[in-house]
Amino acid sequence: MKLEFKYGTRNVPFDVVRAKRKTVKIVVSPPDQVVVTVPMRMSQKQIIDVVTAKGNWILKKIDYFKEIDYFPVKREYIEDELFMYLGKYYPLKIEYSSDIKKPEIMLCNDQLRIKTNTENKDIMQKTMEQWYRTMAQKVIGERVRYYQKFFNTEPKDIKVKEQKKRWGSCTYDNRLLFNWRCIMATLESLDYIVVHEMSHMHHKNHSKQFWSFVESILPDYKARKEWLRDNGIKMNL
Repeated sequence: MKLEFKYGTRNVPFDVVRAKRKTVKIVVSPPDQVVVTVPMRMSQKQIIDVVTAKGNWILKKIDYFKEIDYFPVKREYIEDELFMYLGKYYPLKIEYSSDIKKPEIMLCNDQLRIKTNTENKDIMQKTMEQWYRTMAQKVIGERVRYYQKFFNTEPKDIKVKEQKKRWGSCTYDNRLLFNWRCIMATLESLDYIVVHEMSHMHHKNHSKQFWSFVESILPDYKARKEWLRDNGIKMNL
């Protein structure tokens, strides 16, 4: 369902999704998409009133995306194209060979090297994504084990998956799920994501107690979180 609210002189359209929940969730995605998830029986007037009350925050997010000239990443998979890994950019080096059955990737000498038997960009993209997923599973697992000393509870599982709008999540039974794109972030910001989700094993919400717990482990978590806000849109293939 499409609705619209007015804030000052601006009319802002937004999408409404009804779900079995008690609270309203507002997500602003680049360049100007606003999605509002609401309880099943909430009236249109109530929805518009709640969203309008958050109008200043919503417009600030939309204007931020405009200010940084957001545009979707369009990869060419050509020589020396830059790809981000753990916060650093690496040039792509391509070696074509008919001797291999499928493309192979390795990080070597500050270069991201791909050995491939095809110039098909879709195949190269899938190969690259699988490499990122593999590295994310490895590194995130290592970081979870590193920070385990701060927690009395251990995660039931650690998985890397496709998550369009989240860096991670923690289920009710303490399974940790991470967006594979996290591996593109700096190690400091990746650690923030890890600690954030691990902290949900103790606090299932974003209460003051939750943020105090995160801060007790990462006193500079706000700076790490801000890096994600400023660079997150670049972390894609």
